[in-house]
Amino acid sequence: MTGITDLAELLRSLEPVRRPDPYVLVSLPPVLAGPELRDLAEAAIREDEGVSLVLRRLDADDRGIAYDFVAAWVTLTVHSSLEAVGMAAAVSAALAQVGIPCNLLAGYHHDHLLVPIERADDAIEALRRLADA
Repeated sequence: MTGITDLAELLRSLEPVRRPDPYVLVSLPPVLAGPELRDLAEAAIREDEGVSLVLRRLDADDRGIAYDFVAAWVTLTVHSSLEAVGMAAAVSAALAQVGIPCNLLAGYHHDHLLVPIERADDAIEALRRLADA
């Protein structure tokens, strides 16, 4: 199934859903980000500086992994096309208007946002307002 490309339809269909656990974003040298840790990761990105992993906070705490940012994970359940234009910009702008930073992760079927955990409810409210506009 291909995703939706029409921006107006995408925004009407955002349907943000929050995952229940707190998440953290960490960066580790590749030698420390071995297979066991990568299997725990909800997302992984290789960068020149190291491997960035999104982990459940509990998993990071259990392994003594330091982090600076505790996030709520919000999934935009609309199936956006990989060729859709403007959705990430519209979502980022809606959150920026209410002072909420977000880190966007694009999956094949959905886009996912990491927002400060203490602003999760505000972020979902802002996204619902965007969908209703």
